[in-house]
Amino acid sequence: MKGLIKKDFLLVKSNIKVLVILFIVIGFMSFTFNGEMNISFVLPFMSVVIMLSTFSYDAYNKWDAYVTALPDGRKNSIKSKYIATIILLFMIAIGVSIITAISTYIKDNTLDFGAILEMVLVMLSTTIIMQSIMYPVIYKFGLEKARIGIFVGAFGLGFLASLISKYVDFKPIIQHLDMLNNYLTFILPIVTIILLYISYKISEKVYKNKEF
Repeated sequence: MKGLIKKDFLLVKSNIKVLVILFIVIGFMSFTFNGEMNISFVLPFMSVVIMLSTFSYDAYNKWDAYVTALPDGRKNSIKSKYIATIILLFMIAIGVSIITAISTYIKDNTLDFGAILEMVLVMLSTTIIMQSIMYPVIYKFGLEKARIGIFVGAFGLGFLASLISKYVDFKPIIQHLDMLNNYLTFILPIVTIILLYISYKISEKVYKNKEF
């Protein structure tokens, strides 16, 4: 298991260097703009790109055909991919938290740990939910087809939401959702964990039944 996790991090070693450079550049820009620049979603989305590159490397090197020959190879391969994703995200979350805290302190001479925690929580949850949707699709159809499907799906949902908004008044719904803001820090992690677990089980089932 440790070897499989290490494999993913070795595959993205060069990309992690790029991520570190981005941390430095965006952190510098955040200080330059007196903390006005929001980096909370820039770097997490970079983690999505980095982890997707591991699927490309696996396909190019025909990794699936090899790992399926190992004892519990399919199961451990899925598990290691999800664990590597979570580890990378938490590493990024720590970096974002540090940069945000320093830039905020430089700007206001004060630290709001509650606001930083909420920002990191939303950042992590949003990214994990997105990856939870993407991974089963990738395992089912492959990365190239999944990219097209995800793009078409996102565009279709956006178009559908825009169309519905012309005929449906969402203000009452939004007002009711605003009432949940006070419970966001409790609800969001639970929803995220549930979706991540469902995603993991679907990916595991798909990968176990897939032929290479």
